[in-house]
Amino acid sequence: MTDPRPRLQASPGFWHWLARHRVSLAFTTYQTNRLFLVGRTPEPGRLALHERLFDKPMGLFWQHDTLTMGCRYQIWQLDNRLAPGASHEGGDRLYVPRQCWITGDVNAHDLVIDGEGRVLFVNTDFSCLATLDPDYSFVPLWQPPFITRLAAEDRCHLNGLALQDGAPTWMTACSRTDTAAGWRHHRHDGGCVLHLPSNTVAATGLSMPHSPRWYRDRLWLLDSGNGALGYLDEGRFEPVADCPGFARGLAFHGDFALVGLSRLRERSFGGLALEQRLAADGRRAQCGLAVIDLVHGQVLEWLRFDSVIEELFDLVVIPEARQPRALGLQDDTIERLVSFPGSAGLVATKPTLKRPGQGAPPPTAGLPRAPAHDPVIRFQQVHHLTPDNLAPYAALTWPRLDQRWHTQPPDGEIVGVSAVIDDALIGLAVAECRAPSDHAELISLFVLPEYRGRGVATRMLAHLRRTLGVALREPGMDG
Repeated sequence: MTDPRPRLQASPGFWHWLARHRVSLAFTTYQTNRLFLVGRTPEPGRLALHERLFDKPMGLFWQHDTLTMGCRYQIWQLDNRLAPGASHEGGDRLYVPRQCWITGDVNAHDLVIDGEGRVLFVNTDFSCLATLDPDYSFVPLWQPPFITRLAAEDRCHLNGLALQDGAPTWMTACSRTDTAAGWRHHRHDGGCVLHLPSNTVAATGLSMPHSPRWYRDRLWLLDSGNGALGYLDEGRFEPVADCPGFARGLAFHGDFALVGLSRLRERSFGGLALEQRLAADGRRAQCGLAVIDLVHGQVLEWLRFDSVIEELFDLVVIPEARQPRALGLQDDTIERLVSFPGSAGLVATKPTLKRPGQGAPPPTAGLPRAPAHDPVIRFQQVHHLTPDNLAPYAALTWPRLDQRWHTQPPDGEIVGVSAVIDDALIGLAVAECRAPSDHAELISLFVLPEYRGRGVATRMLAHLRRTLGVALREPGMDG
């Protein structure tokens, strides 16, 4: 049976590069519907890889601790909801879906937020630069001078977009064709760079160019079919470094470029100069990330997927982040974590009542799952509990809290820690904190019988003590 989990390898210095520059990375792969976040754990050399499922994620943009991401027919905005110094399950960033715009399936590629705060995206199917509007799926802002009609025909494979001084200035396309999917016949040398202010073609002769980026007073881009990173100099592409894969997705940090790499699809990428160059060296195209030293044009560090993931699309650098995480839409965590003025961060409203194997949703294609013989147990702090919102969980408390509160109503804050497998509750510890006091009382401790003897209760109590920050009094409990 094939292992559905992506296997990741990294160069020995990759963790140290992230640590030295105090950055983390995010990247998309529409091939397996994933948003990846790569950071580092406190253990030297050990990376933290976090993933969430979205429908065909492609263009990605980071600004003001917000991720904006284009998907199949939507554009998502994910905001970091952790205050400085706060953490969630070991992460120091938690990007939470905040709003979504419906564009329809227009095959959106690169996207940016310009100096006016507008979300701009490359509408590849309609061969134009577009923005959002409450009355329409999109509003076209600009189209290449050789495109005579806006039609959902992907005429030139317009794909890349770069801001210069906050304004949309540069775009890339795979050809200058004006017929439906005409670009497919010009993959080897039909690519071009477009200059929007002058409405002209600024460079030609490229092979499937992608990811234009304005950096340090130069337009950088990827000559993807030739496997090269370089910049534009008076209409000529000047290569700086060879890339060991189909290059797509480009970001910068200091003297370094970070380039996304993909393996070669036989139909779309076959016969390119990149394939021939790698074959001559006895190599195959890689999938992953390359950190390239701009001074010497060499790959300094790398990250590589050895299974499942074969193509990346876009990537961004997240500055001053150690271990970023995100909430997705596949489980009820996004339902249970809320924030409001005065909440001092995220608050868990209540644990879930679902039991393992009961009413669980069917597996989602492409979602890595823990092996059945080795389930992953997660522990979640649960604040602001009351007899009312705990009532549905009475059967998962011991001693029974509904019986306790008939004669002994709560006289302080109720705090809990839940133990969860695949978002199904398997254990719950509840404490009551009376003020002023230097201790809290454990009033309920319960673990499902089939999960006892695995240290679940001990770990819940440890999490509860850390949450409370005071001594925990435990009247003899063995539930």
